[in-house]
Amino acid sequence: MVRDVAFGQYFPGNSLIHRLDPRAKIIMLVAFLVIIFCTFNYFSLLLVTLFTVFYLAFSGISPKFYFKSLKVIFVIVIITSVLNLFYGTGEPLWQWGIFKLTVNGINRAVFVTVRIICLILSSSCLTFTTSPTDLTDAIERLMKPLNKIHFPVHEIAMMMSLALRFVPTLLEETDKIMQAQKARGADMESGNILKRVKSLIPILIPLFVSAFRRAYEIATAMECRCYRGGSGRTRMKVLHMSKCDIFSFTALGIMICGVVLCNIFIPAVI
Repeated sequence: MVRDVAFGQYFPGNSLIHRLDPRAKIIMLVAFLVIIFCTFNYFSLLLVTLFTVFYLAFSGISPKFYFKSLKVIFVIVIITSVLNLFYGTGEPLWQWGIFKLTVNGINRAVFVTVRIICLILSSSCLTFTTSPTDLTDAIERLMKPLNKIHFPVHEIAMMMSLALRFVPTLLEETDKIMQAQKARGADMESGNILKRVKSLIPILIPLFVSAFRRAYEIATAMECRCYRGGSGRTRMKVLHMSKCDIFSFTALGIMICGVVLCNIFIPAVI
């Protein structure tokens, strides 16, 4: 069901990851996403996977929410893995027509699958443990140097934050519309692909109308409160680094050094 999707939600808590500065979490996430795609052997891949597991464990979020976030890309992971399975080079272990299974193809499929899963889980952890307000402030602070070239930093940060905030809201609205259409006798689960696509039209039109209505209401509410943002805006919560952030950066640095050393001294498999 659409309501089971957890991506974009925020769960308040007091875990180690919750207490981290949102700027530190964003920087760590970017560095981690880069190092994920720098794993070329199973030892480096294992280090990245273990770091992801420990990172999620320290977040204090129930594993079921992380599994829900994976449900969104489950089909994409399967299709990507299968395509890479038959894309490898080398001596075929099994072949049928143009399809051939090789050791290189199996390695590629494993690496792509693990990389995508680690990417989604780490990104979900950021949204699960960081409120939209903190996320907006962190993005704005990190992009602050761009103000010198008159880049609309605050507006971009606000749009990104609102987009993440309303992902679960729109998913909940979609589920309500689907239930209402089914109650009126709409059939969305039978027939061929073309028929199923046509059955989505009664869902998409009300969803777009609802999304535009919500956007207009938010804009009106912000205008009525004389919201301007940008320069001169004060914040109730001032961001600052702590010992937890230093500890997290140290752990990430050790993991990155381990991946680099594995890539240097251990032969690559892909």
